Amino acid sequence: MSTSSRRAVAWPGPVPAVTDQLRLLAAFALQSGLPVALWRLPNAEHPQLCLSFSAEDAFTGLPPALEPTAPAGFAFFPFHDSDHNPALFLPADVVFSAERPHELDISDEAHLSSQLSDLLVFISKPDSCDFVSWYVSPQPIPHIADQAEFSALVTKGVEAIEQGAVVKVVPSRAATRPLPPAFDTLEAFEELQRRYPRAFVSLVSAQGIGTWLGATPEVLVEIGEDGRFCTMALAGTQPIVDGLTPQNAIWRQKEIEEQALVARYVVSCFKQLRLREYTETGPRTVAAGELLHLRTDFSVNLRQVPFPTLGTDMLRLLHPTSAVGGMPKQAALTFLHQHEHYDRAYYSGFLGPVNLPQTGVSRLFVNLRCLQVRPTQAILYAGAGLTIDSDPLREWNETELKLRTAGAVLDT
Repeated sequence: MSTSSRRAVAWPGPVPAVTDQLRLLAAFALQSGLPVALWRLPNAEHPQLCLSFSAEDAFTGLPPALEPTAPAGFAFFPFHDSDHNPALFLPADVVFSAERPHELDISDEAHLSSQLSDLLVFISKPDSCDFVSWYVSPQPIPHIADQAEFSALVTKGVEAIEQGAVVKVVPSRAATRPLPPAFDTLEAFEELQRRYPRAFVSLVSAQGIGTWLGATPEVLVEIGEDGRFCTMALAGTQPIVDGLTPQNAIWRQKEIEEQALVARYVVSCFKQLRLREYTETGPRTVAAGELLHLRTDFSVNLRQVPFPTLGTDMLRLLHPTSAVGGMPKQAALTFLHQHEHYDRAYYSGFLGPVNLPQTGVSRLFVNLRCLQVRPTQAILYAGAGLTIDSDPLREWNETELKLRTAGAVLDT
């Protein structure tokens, strides 16, 4: 399904407010047993929604292809693909953009489905719609490490670096928070949009994975309308305190070295593909919510290099990035498998739209600053990049800061 094999269908009946449109489309998906994804791109004004008419076809087990002729849809990929955490790709049978509230973008294949008629009837009668609960994860709640346990993990990581087993490793942990009374998942998505205009804000819900909310600052791979491939190296963290701005931030040697390692990893992926024609900009300090990070940007003009599958190839080389796993990749992942003692699920995986209708743009982000919604509580995730100078208390405090980003919607 290419981005050109699509048609616009007028919204049936009176056009409600955008929030009500999103709620109706999500309700149809949930009532019909279908996966649904909502997102708002960084610095964009309007959210978008994608749903697929085939729940079975959404679980692919493979990273998506990013070439212009590849299927359009929404990807939701775990840290490790497994039977417990399957890779999700929602074919874009129906795409709704709040920028064009009077229409739905429908694939040619979806026009042949009886479910399209069911959808149009459903959303044309909003007064008769009973909203259905979001999907609940079938997996048990992951192990929750306390400060002493996480500090011991950090100490083991630093020892592994001192012994030369790894150059960098990124341990993480999960935390639980109670859901506030009458918590509304869609309202939480809207609150994340308001709080973090520069982040990629998402809500993904499907049988088999549950319901996830997030506001991530980190691009994994991007292919724009201009045919330019982009990625970034993002590492180093400090809180935004009174008077601190990206312009006057001062970084410790530990954060500078951590960011440099991530940038070198991106360059090493280019070298594996024998690509030399890339542009590197940075590092520079950027704000992400209530935190500052160091970021280096990389770009390649795909129209000027003989690498038509560069986006797909780089995606498969980069994930999981050194910013969420460590370096060397396999040694760091082996360390985490042996010592982290919990299942990250979709935290530090990736997500985002692929070959968007109208533009063909693909924008995939590392799934950081995220939480999973359970019936009475949320599970939040955060990690910290270790170097030889890491201190357990500082790393614990860094994860506490990161947990606040997505967790802010639990305080409203």
